[in-house]
Parts: sequence; structure tokens; C-alpha cells
Amino acid sequence: MSRVRVLLVEDDLRVARVNRDLLERDEGVHVVGSAATLAQADALAQALEPDLILLDVHLPDGSGLGLLRHWRAQGRTTDVALITAADDEASVRTALAQGAFDYLIKPFTGARLAEVVARHRARRTPLAGGRGPLGQSQLDRLLGVSGGAPEPLPRGIDPHTLERVAGVLDAAAAALSAEEVGDRAQLSRVTAWRYLEHLVRTGRASLDHQYGQGGRPAKLYRARESAPAER
Repeated sequence: MSRVRVLLVEDDLRVARVNRDLLERDEGVHVVGSAATLAQADALAQALEPDLILLDVHLPDGSGLGLLRHWRAQGRTTDVALITAADDEASVRTALAQGAFDYLIKPFTGARLAEVVARHRARRTPLAGGRGPLGQSQLDRLLGVSGGAPEPLPRGIDPHTLERVAGVLDAAAAALSAEEVGDRAQLSRVTAWRYLEHLVRTGRASLDHQYGQGGRPAKLYRARESAPAER
């Protein structure tokens, strides 16, 4: 899967730098631009065509909610998540009604920000390849419906690191060993192996064995083409 191209819309330059650093810890994410006003955000959204826009509400020249409404009226369907101090119910409901797929209230954790990227990745995974009607499980993946409460991650599994490892598999053209994944994700082989095994257990990756001349077979991992719900 190609890298996620992100546009940040945040008028506090310090906060924008922190958010950029958090996002780009994931090698599969590239922040293509940063805007501090509505006018800048609108111009950059048109010029850069990002995959994901992280949008503040309170900006010097108006409300990010108005800009989101403007984009939707224009037919722009880019994934937008709100990242804002606006914690009132009216702002949340307006954002969701205008098509925001997530809403983070400041301050938030790096893990929660990583979840935004993970949800975006799941939403842009090809569903029916443009052919024929969608199945319910495919549509549920687009809508972020899991069919029940999500299970907590096991002890020692960090969501941000998990998405880094999953991103390496998504981007790989062939199956990889734990050592190769560790090199690409800047993790030790043992750590990469632990996360890869979790991905296999949860159905997000598959495991192959490569038999050589002697000794134990090598374990190779690849991303699964479909979500676990479709198995």
C-alpha cells in the first residue's frame, strides 16, 4: 500500500510540529503540507490532493467546520479527522454530519493519533475493486464497524508500533522474514517477530514456511488481502 499523504491544518506551529513528528514515526506516513489558516488549507487541499486531512476547528480566519462543509459541497471526499480543543457536543455533531470520520479532542495520545491513521488505511483498502455490489463485511470496514466492541491489545503490543509493522507488510511486494521487517521498521528481529505473530493471530497477516537445504524452515510473513471479518 502506498504511503498515507497527510495535510495538517493547525494554527499553533508548536502543536503542528509535534503532530508531524508523531505522524512521521510511522514510515508509511508523509506529511505533505501544513496550513495555519482556512485559506491556506483550502489552497493546499486543492494543490496537494492529500489522502488524509487533520483539521482544527478554531482558526484565525474562521471555523474549520465551515471549511469542511465547503469541501463536501464541492464534492471533495478526502478523509478528514478533526483534531481540536472544541469539546462541545454541537461541534462534534456538526463535524460528523459533514462527513468527518474521526474526532480527537486535545490533548490526545500518540496512540490515539496512530488509530486515526489506521482507520484511514482500513477505509481506503479496496473493497469490491469497483466491480459488483459490496458485501456487508466490506461496507462495515469502510464504516469502521467491527461487529462488536474491539478487543484490547495484548500487554506489550503498542498500537503505533503495530501499525508500523503492518505498514511494512502492506508495502512489501513479497513475503518478508521477521529480520527484514525489523530492518524496515527499525525494530529488533525479536520485536518484529512478536508483532508479526500478533498480526497472524488476528488475521491481518499470513505465515508461510520456506524450506531450504537443512535446518528449521524460515518463517515468511505477508499482509492478508482481506480483513479478518471476511474470512
